Amino acid sequence: MQFPPVSVRQIAAACALLGLTRSELSARAGVEDAILAGLDRAPPDDILIETLRQTLEAAGVDFIDGGAPGVRLRPPPEGLRADQLNASNDG
Repeated sequence: MQFPPVSVRQIAAACALLGLTRSELSARAGVEDAILAGLDRAPPDDILIETLRQTLEAAGVDFIDGGAPGVRLRPPPEGLRADQLNASNDG
């Protein structure tokens, strides 16, 4: 499946929406922090962009392009959260 390109600005916006620091993204993506620090100075390669895309999508964002590129949080899944489980709703 071919995805539209993701920009460095979209990656930064996705991190902001998720409240992820550069170090947290680095750890989740398995990418050195120094590489992420240089994203605004040199164009990243396609493999790095795809790794970051997959990492951020797994964390709950969607990259969109409805005429203008953007990022949005994915709605939470339906159902009960772990802190809502109790004997009265044990099915």
